[in-house]
Amino acid sequence: MSEFWNYAVVFLISMVPLIELRGSVIYAAGAGLNPFIALAIAVLGNMLPVPIIYLFARRVLVWGKDKKFIGKFFTWCYEKGEKGGKKLTAKAGRGVFVALLLFVGIPLPGTGAWTGTLAASFLDFGFKKSTIAVLLGVLLAGVIMTVGSLLAVMGVTSVFNFFG
Repeated sequence: MSEFWNYAVVFLISMVPLIELRGSVIYAAGAGLNPFIALAIAVLGNMLPVPIIYLFARRVLVWGKDKKFIGKFFTWCYEKGEKGGKKLTAKAGRGVFVALLLFVGIPLPGTGAWTGTLAASFLDFGFKKSTIAVLLGVLLAGVIMTVGSLLAVMGVTSVFNFFG
């Protein structure tokens, strides 16, 4: 696969819910891409859905909760966003900005930009503040994942060199 297509895959993976930037950075490291370029592309891809999620996801979930085929899934998503918002507020009090940044930035399953933005929309935290907190969290997660991925690739290479 050409280098251009590998970067396009990084961009696309970073937009997928639950996988997001974390998965795209691992893919980039495994594909041997330039980590700085890959990180920049992954951040752009991960942030692209954020305004749409903040502005529309809550409304769409409310609309779809009582629909026949999508109701259960939409209800699950709505409750996850509401629960995440309440959890952030309970833990952070007035430090919601930092809590949101860390929630998005610490690479654990289910804590990426999608969930963080949805939770922020339930908090009515404000579009600008939410977007900045999520962006800083995505950057933090990106740095953590890039360093971890590069160390893992270097470790695997060292093991093969040792035995090879």
